[in-house]
Formats: sequence, C-alpha cells, structure tokens
Amino acid sequence: MKLTSTALVYSLSVLAVVGLVATLWLWPRLAGQRPLPVLGRLGLLTVVQVSVLAVLALSVNNSFGFYTSWDDLLRPGGAPLALAGSSSPRGAPPDPAKLVEPTTEGGMETVKDLLPPGAPEEVGKVESVRVNGPESGLSDQVFVYLPPEYFSPQYAKVRFPAVLAIGGFPGTSLHLLDSLQLPQAESALHKAGRTLPAVIVMARPTVAPPRNTECVDVVGGPKTETWFAKDLPTAIRSAYRVGHSEDTWGALGYSTGGSCALRLAMRHPEYFSAAAALHADYEVPNDSFTGGDLFHGDTALANQSDLTWRLQNLPAPRTSLLVVSTRTEENYKATEDFLAVAKQVADAHPEFKVESNFLDDGGHNFDAWKRELPAALEWMSDRLSTFEWISERDGAQ
Repeated sequence: MKLTSTALVYSLSVLAVVGLVATLWLWPRLAGQRPLPVLGRLGLLTVVQVSVLAVLALSVNNSFGFYTSWDDLLRPGGAPLALAGSSSPRGAPPDPAKLVEPTTEGGMETVKDLLPPGAPEEVGKVESVRVNGPESGLSDQVFVYLPPEYFSPQYAKVRFPAVLAIGGFPGTSLHLLDSLQLPQAESALHKAGRTLPAVIVMARPTVAPPRNTECVDVVGGPKTETWFAKDLPTAIRSAYRVGHSEDTWGALGYSTGGSCALRLAMRHPEYFSAAAALHADYEVPNDSFTGGDLFHGDTALANQSDLTWRLQNLPAPRTSLLVVSTRTEENYKATEDFLAVAKQVADAHPEFKVESNFLDDGGHNFDAWKRELPAALEWMSDRLSTFEWISERDGAQ
C-alpha cells in the first residue's frame, strides 16, 4: 500500500482494535510466569502499541506531508539522479522523455471527489507527474492542472501561460488540491470570466525531505533554487504547451511557498515575471526545520536571499509582486517593513512593481489562504501574457 493511502491507516486501525480485543481475551490465559506466557503478553502489547503509534504517525504525516512515499521515508533525499548528460555527450540537450514521467504517487486518488466532474474539454484535468531535474539532480512529484481550452482544437497551436504554485512547509503538493483547493478555485474563476486559461504546476517546497530548504541552493546540499527556477520550468515546457518567455510564467504560494514565490521572482525575473505571496516571510530562517544555517556562514549568500536586503542593495528586478496577508498575522510588522522598502524602490524604478492586499482578520491557516486565493489568481491572470503562438518550425511543443 502507498504510504499516504487511507487504506493503510484503516488497515492498521483495524489491527489495533483486533490486537486490543485479543489482549483482553487472552490476557487471563497468559497469566503464568513461564517463558511462553510472558512472550505472549509481550507480543500482544507490542502489536497494540506499534499499530496505534503507526496510525498516529501516518495520520500526522498525511496531514502535514512530511513524507509522500516509502522512498521518501526510507531513503531521505532520494537516490541521486543520473544526469541527462551522463548518457549522452556533454552539452547535448536532455531527453524530454526522462524529464517528466506520469506517476500514480502523490495521493490524487484521495481528492478525486473534490475535483470538478466532467470531461477534460469541459472542466480541465489534473495530472500527477514526476519531474527529474538534470541540473539540480533533484526529483519530485508535482500536480499539473490543464484548463479546458488545453484540450480544444481551437487552441492546439498555442502555448498557455503557466503559474508555479508552491505549498507551505511541512506539506505535500496534495495540500494545494485538497486544503487550498487551487484547481477548483481557478476553474470557478475561469467559468465566471475572471481569469484567462492557464496551466498551474503545483509543487511542495520540500524537494529534499524532511529538511525545509526554503527554495534556495543549500551550501553543500540540495540545489532547490536551481530545481524551481530552471529544472522544473524546463521540464514542464518539454511535456506541455506552456509559454517559453518569462512574461508567460508567474509564481504563487502560501506560507513558505509564498516566500519561495517572492524569492524566485526577485532573484530570477528572467524566468518569472510576477509573484503572488500569501503570508510570506522575507528572509531565510535558521531553525530546526532548516537544519541550521542553509548558507553555512556565507553572509553574502544569506543577504542575497534576504528580500529586503536585496531591494536596498541590489538593482531593482523587472518583476511584479503581490503581497497578501492579514492584519492579525504574527509577522504583520515584518510585512509592513518589507512593503515600505518595496514601494520606495517601485517609485524610483518603474520596471519593479509591488501591490498589497490585507484581510482585517485571519491566521496562518487554510481558512485565510482560501479567502485570499481568488484575488491572487485574478491578479496573476492580469499580469501574465495570454498565449504564445506555435510556429511550424517549433513543432508540437
């Protein structure tokens, strides 16, 4: 069974109940002090306690998404990838067939009832794929939402704008489907004529679990920033009809994913022309979740990932930002401070734009993020180029 399957939780729950009943029934018969009765009592207690703890651990894991598969659990960080260049001459283009592979992992079968019913050409489609990154050496499962127009012959010769949506930490990309209900929100907005059709790529920030790498290239560790900024867009372009220019790509996220979205757009405006962040932070933390200092004491690298420092010390990026939060959020003051600096920079540099939107109340939770999401999606749709036309020499992609 899959690690995240509800069937596994139910099976272990039944085992715990059976073990408890068996313990109550057999305990008097195992009351003797001989070796076999003692071993019997120990066996019964072990079965009950291990099954109960396993149910609790799996339930917590399914809620917070520490691990998405048995490989994640048993082989933290995953096996290193064989880079595309290792089986072909150096400098040769990567094999598109190896960059994106269909997969049944991720738990999408648990949320099928939440997705809009109907044929793909009527309601769109969500696919589960594993993306392999040749430059970063990382690999992870993501969900891809394809709008109804993607399946229409009328749009067969166009590339769609794309939004990279990143969830919070800890969490899986599944949370963008079941808790945030991102495809559902986008589908409703599109039907109401409030957004243009776009492909949405849903990912988790924890590409190298269980560590929170904050979407940066960790010194001596996972190249998470390279994965998000280069590998993931390149792979998606190789498998889907999505835009090739930065004006057709945006990033969106909540919590840690919001921080990632801002950082990607500010550090890589050549890849992302817009970013919308719900309840983000503005500097990379150094805590137990990150496993300590991700930059290993390199102050220059740490500063470059500090968004306020970047605006104060580096050239303004050509990008548009939307900062969304609530006035009761714990880091509201930090958000105000970041916006004050960002607006000063925007006034002096028209190529950089920043806007903000605040709810009067709400916490760091999905209730607030779901209320903020429609406005963020509309904002993003207004800032991305609509379509890129595919010429005959471009081929199918």
